[in-house]
Order: sequence, then structure tokens, then C-alpha cells
Amino acid sequence: MKISIHTMYFLPDFGSAPILMNELAGELARRGHDVEVVTTLPRQRTGGFAGLAYSRRREDGFVVKRMWTNAAPHPAARLAAWNIYTAGAMLNLAAGPKPDVLLLRTPPLQLGVPAFWARALRGSRVLLSVQDIHPDLAIESGILKSAAGVRFAKALEKWVYGLSDRIVVISDGFRDNLLAKGVPGGKMSVIPNWVDTDFLAPMPKDNPVSRKYGLHDKFVLLYSGTISISSNVALEGILETARLLAGEKDILFVIVGEGLKKESLRARASALGLGNVSFLPFQPYRDLPALLASSDVLLVPLDSEKSHLSVPSKLYNFMAAERPILGLATPESEVAAILRNTGCGPAVRPGRPGEAAEAVLALRRSPEQRRVLAANARAHVTANFAKSKILESYDRLLRSLI
Repeated sequence: MKISIHTMYFLPDFGSAPILMNELAGELARRGHDVEVVTTLPRQRTGGFAGLAYSRRREDGFVVKRMWTNAAPHPAARLAAWNIYTAGAMLNLAAGPKPDVLLLRTPPLQLGVPAFWARALRGSRVLLSVQDIHPDLAIESGILKSAAGVRFAKALEKWVYGLSDRIVVISDGFRDNLLAKGVPGGKMSVIPNWVDTDFLAPMPKDNPVSRKYGLHDKFVLLYSGTISISSNVALEGILETARLLAGEKDILFVIVGEGLKKESLRARASALGLGNVSFLPFQPYRDLPALLASSDVLLVPLDSEKSHLSVPSKLYNFMAAERPILGLATPESEVAAILRNTGCGPAVRPGRPGEAAEAVLALRRSPEQRRVLAANARAHVTANFAKSKILESYDRLLRSLI
């Protein structure tokens, strides 16, 4: 089967999405499919990508086509990048052989345009993978404000869901959201994101990465991921929590990553004079197990208005690292429900830094509680989100479309 995966996020770019998409493409290729990935050039043009507007390479048994998009860090630029990428996807479909299946990772919803063309004129099947609920996320973040823009975005969303042959959502909450919008339940499959539990194995806290950054002798609360519209307000709340705990000299908050809101977050920390907050760039993927092991508690922050619209895949990666989780999420959110049901850490409502500070101090006081929470986290991920089990579900679903 010829499968064309369209995703704006792919290695060597940083973050969970590039890792997941690379693992999906590699596994489908190993299962005998003819796989191509249509994606963007990496933000950091290393590894032979400098000066290129387009790249085609064969990697790990599949073809990766990368195209230039605008990468400036503000919402208008992001919209422009989505549109440029959509146009490139159209050109690729026009120039190449017909794929049996288009696997589209959204956002952006604009990918419905090449999907419609491939389905209507070339007979391809369309599998839509919904990783974030758009346009809801953009609307509730205040990025999409005009009434006309909201109407258009919602119409685009409905159209994309309608033209898809099958829709994969990553959680029951996402399924409920789409059901409320009129998407037939029989058209959807719930397939969560997965974790490479062999790679993300537990490690000791005292390791080369923790030594490199001076984390081995601190009580470390660590966030690693994109600093984006779905987490920036909650991360600002983390800064307020750090301010309340400034007198606790052994506690250190570490924020690892890049993204749209990093510089404003760094400026806020500087304005507050926070000596107990450290910002690090994204680390090489090979160092991720050691980075997560450098923590005592891992942070999963979500803004109140968006916590029902996202289940970050980093949550499962963090759980695999065998560390307790502190969630900043509303009690009714899926993240809070996961933490409650698995017994792997507390959840505090965003915007309540005092409660978050109390949770941090309680976790610091009880190494035995942290050990139990960490063990629960690892056991749950190993049993339910192991890579081989989830990718088998994708393969079966793709084969069922043909």
C-alpha cells in the first residue's frame, strides 16, 4: 500500500510530534508499505539543510520530502506557514503517483484542500489524525477573534471531517468533542499516542545531563516541550509558583524547550527576579531519557480554557520516565482524570500558584510517595501505551481502508 503522510512536524525538529511521526513512518515501512512523508524543512538548518528550499531524502526505508515554510514566531506567520505547506502538499500530489491513503496529521485544517483533490480526482482514501482540536484552540486562545474568521474556520473544520474516510482521535474526550459537532461515531477510532518504553526507560537522577546542568543536587521540577499557545498561561503560573518558593533554596524549576512564547516567558521570569527558574534549549533526542531522569517531578501545564482541548503526548513520555507528574489542569480535563485514575501525581487548577506551591512542598517532603507515584506512572504506560501495541492498531486501520 502506498501511504502519503502529511505532517508539519518531523525529525530533526524538536518535540513529541516529530518523534511520533518518524516512528509511525518507520514502522509502516517495516510492515511492507510504500511510505512517503511530506513535511517541512527543520527550523534549525543543520544536517545539510542550510540554504535549501526543498529536500528529498530516503531515510529508514521511507522517503521524506521537506519544503520551506515561514518559521517566524507569531500567529500570523504560523497561519502563513500552514498555507505555504498546504500549497506544497498540493504540488506534491499533482506531480507524484497516486497514494492509496493520505494520512493527514492536523493541524492545519487547510490540509483538507489537497485531501479533497486526492480523494475526488485520484481516488485516494483519507485518514485524518486529530492531535489538537482546531479551531477551538485558536478561538479560546484569543488568536482567532473575528466573527467572520471563526465562522470560516468552523466551516473548514466541518468540511474536513466530512471528506475524511476515517478519523483517528487520541482520547475519548476528543471523540466526545467531535460527536458534539455532528461527526458520526462510527467514523472515528480512538488510538492514543504511544511511547517507546524501551527507549524512555528509567534512569538514575545523577547522570551526565543532570551533571552538565547542575541538576543532580537540586529538587527539580521540569517541563520539557514546546512553549506554545496551549501552555503559556499555565507556564506563567509556574513562574508565580516559583516566586512563592523562592526561599526554598534546594527547589529549582527547569523549563526546557522552544516555541512561540519562550521569549516572553523568559522576560517575565527576569522581571520577577526568579533565581530558581532555569531555561534550557531543547536537548538532543538521544539525551531525553537522561533529561527526564534529571527531574524529581515532571510538569504538565495546560491553560484553563484549553485543558479540555489537548492531551499532550509528553504526558505519556513523562510517565514512562518513572517520575511523578504534577499537572496544571482543570479537574474536569482529561489530563487531571488520567492523573487521578492512574495514581501518578496530583493535578492543580491553573491560576492557583499557592495550591501548586503546596503540592510541590508535599511532594518534596515524601520521597516514598514520589516513588509510588512514579512506579504507577511507568506501569500504566507500559501496559497501555507501548509503541508496538499502538502502531499495530494504525496498521490494521490503514489496511481496512483499502
